[in-house]
Amino acid sequence: MAREDNRKGRDRDEAPEFQDRLVAINRVSKTVKGGKRFGFAALVVVGDQKGRVGYGKGKAKEVPEAIRKATEQAKRQMIRVPLREGRTLHHDVNGRHGAGKVVMRTAPQGTGIIAGGPMRAVFEMLGVQDVVAKSIGSQNPYNMIRATIDGLGKEGSPRSVAQRRGKKVSEILPKEEA
Repeated sequence: MAREDNRKGRDRDEAPEFQDRLVAINRVSKTVKGGKRFGFAALVVVGDQKGRVGYGKGKAKEVPEAIRKATEQAKRQMIRVPLREGRTLHHDVNGRHGAGKVVMRTAPQGTGIIAGGPMRAVFEMLGVQDVVAKSIGSQNPYNMIRATIDGLGKEGSPRSVAQRRGKKVSEILPKEEA
């Protein structure tokens, strides 16, 4: 009885507003006396499509269990990224992790997500609609996602920059010519 109540409480806490995207599954085998034992590693990206995103990896003997572990880890490691007009980045940014480098550029409305595999999953879960991104170096999905998250962590909104520098937002933003 207590176990059932605990599960119900967890369902209420675990918000259904998060969406997840399976990026990669890796099967590894270990040769033992009786044959081969298989293990699975899953890479998952989770986001609310409103500026929060996280990634996680999980390992298990079964695929569903690996995906569940990865999803839980991703929900614990979420970061908030400020978006301009809720659709693109505020400024161009670079990210890197190991040999993986990514370049992310802001884009005008209607451009769409121009990005490769794992980076596309991050942008879709983040809620970005217009971005141009390029992966340079490593094609490993783990490194690409880590580099993308690294770059997004450097993203700053004009409000946060103005506050840090003790200025007004209007002083920070470029002047529009009439």
